[in-house]
Amino acid sequence: MNLKELSQNLGLSQTTVSRALNGYPEVSPATRARVEEAARAFNYRPSNRAKGLATGQALAIGHVIPVSNKHEMVNPVFGDFIAGAGETYSRHGYEMILSIVADEDEEQVYRGLKSRRAVDGVIVHGPRMDDARIALLHDLGLPFAVHGRASGIELPYTWLDVNNRSAFARATSFLYDLGHRRIALINGLEMMDFAHRRRDGYEHALVERELPVDPALMRSGEMTEVFGYRSAGAMLDGENPPTAILCSSLISALGVRRAIEERGLRMGRNVSVVTHDDALSYLQNGDDVPIFTATRSSVREAGRRLAAMLLDQIAKPHKATQHQLLEAELMVGQSTGPALS
Repeated sequence: MNLKELSQNLGLSQTTVSRALNGYPEVSPATRARVEEAARAFNYRPSNRAKGLATGQALAIGHVIPVSNKHEMVNPVFGDFIAGAGETYSRHGYEMILSIVADEDEEQVYRGLKSRRAVDGVIVHGPRMDDARIALLHDLGLPFAVHGRASGIELPYTWLDVNNRSAFARATSFLYDLGHRRIALINGLEMMDFAHRRRDGYEHALVERELPVDPALMRSGEMTEVFGYRSAGAMLDGENPPTAILCSSLISALGVRRAIEERGLRMGRNVSVVTHDDALSYLQNGDDVPIFTATRSSVREAGRRLAAMLLDQIAKPHKATQHQLLEAELMVGQSTGPALS
């Protein structure tokens, strides 16, 4: 049944029925109750387009993903985040608009979404240091929330992030307590805010334990399996190789394991590995016992929560910005052990 047919059954105008279903105050309580009862009886569900026309909202959230300059967001982490956010949107009657764009077109895409009223808000992915998108969205007046944070930004904005600094300081300390003194870092691109914070946590833990911060033991790049493989291989073939490696991605850690095994070494005995794994749905870190010792957080849950925060901001535009800092859980697996003497 469509809106026209429901209206004819009730003997009311389509405008009155639409306004009753969308909570407009000028509709009397008796009429609203009658319309809602009929909608339930006929299993009527207004389309998002119809709702949008009635309320002046798009009932859609935008996700703009730049890809001409490669970065970490086009990977399984993004897929899990989108799945979690999509669950929240669906419950609240919202749809998702996903735009894959060249980096140089990103600003115009945001401006177009605003001018066409195509979305009610956007999620910002992969924040960089001093990210210019935050100021742009403030200027446009387009509601937004950030998955992560952007160091160097003074403007208020809603964000949800994992405590990357704390997670990597804890992981480094864990390896130190196992007796490791040559601890390497295979990080993401350090123009990305999360990677900057992870390196900061790693270096802080080294300094706190009076270990040198050795550039020869640090790599930064795209978090691919090949990057992990090549970075670990180069360090393991050096004159003073690491006994432990800390990775920013489970995908990179798979490459690290390949490099270790190709050299006739055993992960967890000759070389310990700790990774951040994001508890991915389709890239599980083992079964009952984790393969990798990992700093774990659910990116799907992050998607659910940040989507809810953005929808709340859209519904209550004068409410103060919200912040959520999630702590990662250190899960001990098979990839770590005491340093060999």
